[in-house]
Amino acid sequence: MNTIKFGFIGAGQISHSSAASINSHPRATLVAAQDTNAARLKELEAKFGVANTYATAEELFADNNLDAVYIATPNKFHVPLALQALEAGKHVILEKPFAMNYPEALQAAETARRLGKVLTLGMNQRFEKAPQTVRSLIEAGTLGEIYHTKAHWLRRAGIPKLGTWFGNRELSGGGCLYDIGVHFLDLSLYLMDNFDPVSVSGATYTKFGHLGRGEGGWGKSEASEIVFDVDDFATGFIRMANGATLSLDVSWACHAEEDDRADVHLYGTEAGAHAMKGRIFRQDPETGEYLVVQNPKAEIRYPHCDRFHNFINHLVEGEELCVSLDQALTVQKILDAMAESAASGREVRLDS
Repeated sequence: MNTIKFGFIGAGQISHSSAASINSHPRATLVAAQDTNAARLKELEAKFGVANTYATAEELFADNNLDAVYIATPNKFHVPLALQALEAGKHVILEKPFAMNYPEALQAAETARRLGKVLTLGMNQRFEKAPQTVRSLIEAGTLGEIYHTKAHWLRRAGIPKLGTWFGNRELSGGGCLYDIGVHFLDLSLYLMDNFDPVSVSGATYTKFGHLGRGEGGWGKSEASEIVFDVDDFATGFIRMANGATLSLDVSWACHAEEDDRADVHLYGTEAGAHAMKGRIFRQDPETGEYLVVQNPKAEIRYPHCDRFHNFINHLVEGEELCVSLDQALTVQKILDAMAESAASGREVRLDS
């Protein structure tokens, strides 16, 4: 493939930054798009010079000029659209979360493997420079054994536009857990290089959104009378097969000192780290002095720091794909287990 020609399903807010990333790559271009909202589609077309726009996803998938499809729709449609795209011979990069549930995700993964097509998740937090640096240091043994990780993304008022699909379980599958919790769950497992969970406990809360409070304004979807019936706060605890543990706290809305706070704290036998802040904490073995190292130096695996560039490079030159299907399936399995545990009030075993 000389140039990867992309088609977009979905022309919402996230599609604009995605289009900019793709068009900045010398061997890729956005050439087609589809959205059920004509105004959003026209805006994307005008801003990025999209050559072809389509009324339906089926019409876009039938475009033989396309090599790859980016899907950024309400979560309910991720897998059905991905299956159609794969069957039409396209490679696919999906917005998070993977699916509404694990069986759906597994069906998509098996279809991609059967057809020999690339399917991946665009987990953008993995590509930030600071977490990449921490990952490199972990791989080099700087932190020693990672025995616990504490991840959080806490928004004080960050619910996507109220009255839209984000707050509707039938369309989204879940609230803040599936929307932003997936990011830092995925990043934590990636940094730990540990995708072998054995048990999950979780709790979810709905304290603000159903009262019309906590809106952050994200998203271009039209507000309507859609009922808010998802979580706006979630917490979980995951045990891994090797004894390591992971705790996760996420919120779209909560009373907090800071408006938006997010990080992954890693605890190792030789050092600790704050992944998003790019800090390492360790004792100097020679002087005994305790060091806080800001922006430690390390060679990173993906210097482009871009999820779309990784996908494109993988297709054109074989760059290692950052998000594997097995990893994405594990993340989906844990999300589902957290939701199940929250509903039942019991721990969910994944090793039975």
